[in-house]
Amino acid sequence: MRSLGMAVLSLLLAACTTTAPTGVPAPAQGPRPQPQAQLPQQRGGLVGLSADELVARFGRPGFQVREGPGLKLQWSVPGCVLDTYLYPPPSGIGIARVTYAEARRPDGNPTDQAGCIAAVDATG
Repeated sequence: MRSLGMAVLSLLLAACTTTAPTGVPAPAQGPRPQPQAQLPQQRGGLVGLSADELVARFGRPGFQVREGPGLKLQWSVPGCVLDTYLYPPPSGIGIARVTYAEARRPDGNPTDQAGCIAAVDATG
């Protein structure tokens, strides 16, 4: 009887472990993303801005597209293209804000981001 109780206890403890079944990847155990409000202001001060703030600064984007929960806004001037990527907060509540921005030449090669932002800013 005692061995039956130990077997049941072992099964209950095994059910409580976090090991994934064979063939199923275990969930990623990494640091939780920081809230949007704590994102560092970088990339010319674009990270953390809303779409309305970007439009107020640069004017209407020449291109925009929804990508899942995100929004890509793009401005082009001679010699550079500025792409901004906005996503809602991790909670899903609140407005989307820039989480990443990149600058490139029209041929796709990278270019100086600060110079591209300044050029787009001057035309907005």
